[in-house]
Amino acid sequence: MPDYGHDLMFSANLVPAAGQADEVVALAQLAERAGLDLVTFQDHPYQPALLDTWTLLAFVAARTEHIRLAGNVHPLPLRPPAVLAQAAASLDLLSHGRFELALGAGGYWDAIEAMGGPRHTPAQAVDALEEGIGIIRASWDTGTRGGIHHRGEHYRVDGLKRGPRPAHDIGIWIGAYKPRMLRLTGRLADGWLPSLPRLTDAAALAEGNAVIDEAATEAGRSPSDVRRLLNLAEPLPAEQLAELALVHGVSGFILMSGDPRQFERFAAETAPAVRELVAAGRGRSPEPERRPETRPETRVWDEATRPTAPDPDPGRRYTPQEQAAGQHLVDVHDHLRAELAQLRDLVEQVAAGTIDAGAARSHIATMTMRQNNWTLGAYCESYCRLVTMHHTGEDSMVFPKLRRAEPGLAPVLDRLQEEHEAIHKIIERVDRTLVAFVGEPGGLDDLRTAVDLLSDALLSHLSYEERELVAPLSRHGF
Repeated sequence: MPDYGHDLMFSANLVPAAGQADEVVALAQLAERAGLDLVTFQDHPYQPALLDTWTLLAFVAARTEHIRLAGNVHPLPLRPPAVLAQAAASLDLLSHGRFELALGAGGYWDAIEAMGGPRHTPAQAVDALEEGIGIIRASWDTGTRGGIHHRGEHYRVDGLKRGPRPAHDIGIWIGAYKPRMLRLTGRLADGWLPSLPRLTDAAALAEGNAVIDEAATEAGRSPSDVRRLLNLAEPLPAEQLAELALVHGVSGFILMSGDPRQFERFAAETAPAVRELVAAGRGRSPEPERRPETRPETRVWDEATRPTAPDPDPGRRYTPQEQAAGQHLVDVHDHLRAELAQLRDLVEQVAAGTIDAGAARSHIATMTMRQNNWTLGAYCESYCRLVTMHHTGEDSMVFPKLRRAEPGLAPVLDRLQEEHEAIHKIIERVDRTLVAFVGEPGGLDDLRTAVDLLSDALLSHLSYEERELVAPLSRHGF
């Protein structure tokens, strides 16, 4: 199958868990800071354990600046097309052209019917989706005069006024697997969005592409009018993703995960490698990474000079009990990442005028990070305090024990301590700039710069520490 030539796009797909609402938003913000192109959220309105995806999309749009947004995917039987068209256009306008519309024909019919939606046969579901797409596109077509009139088997509108017009030409992506849905995708859609676990293998991907290409051609379209995207259940090697792009035309890779470390590696390591391989396969220079614009900042340290831990025994396998020690470090880091997202949100609230600067400083003083004396410049001490709460007071022995148990770790531990001190200086800078902003509101740019610097340094530091210490902690414990 051909390479359709689209620019590559790397994305996060998140579960909108209602019980972890703040963490879901923080992960979306982390995806943006990491440099991913798109963040998507599952949409299952009949599942009470999940947030309403449309509400979440609007909330995340207000707390991000660059990253594109989409559902993955919206079940049309529970999203009437005329209402859906207006909601999509509104969100696209409010996010300045960052929204794409991914649709499905429905599938969990008992749950859909329980919410008052229609129960369709497979054929009816496809027909209803085709009608719905027509109504949605007509709603966005404000250049055509007159209202919308549609009397179909599943949807009827009579004189519906057009608009609003989206900020950009919203792509309609279809989650499709069976022949009729694939043909509909080729005729009408801007993207095909299957999931690799359901698609089973590359052969199924090739077969789906062939059906879409044939339908697109018969409809007078080019097969390249349909972007090919793919949900990934787990990270795949860059070489395999490049093959999917060059051989099967996939240009959008959407990683389904809740692990911030996977998203950071996906953006920082996998995406550049895939872009380079695909560019070489296409015979041109790699695409530039589409990372958010950043203000000039002071370089805190040179990541290239970081020492690494000795290579572990490749045959060593850890029991679940041994792995728990390393996992606990990751859990603490995840908490720090969430706290950092709250701090960034707080700065933007000040900028928006929703709370005054004095209240903001008071809030910072009451955050969990401060309540537990978790000053970011002394993270080792803070980490040890958390370990004390959960592991009977042995926290102060973590680094010394690792030094005794594995002397080869000494350069890594020394470097981590140096970075603790550097981060402490940055957090002091954040506090100073906030104090200055209280007295002189014109200092908001300085505050934002300090918080951006803290974000870059801390996220880099946490990833480095996890990379080097999770395995030693699994070997030696606390």
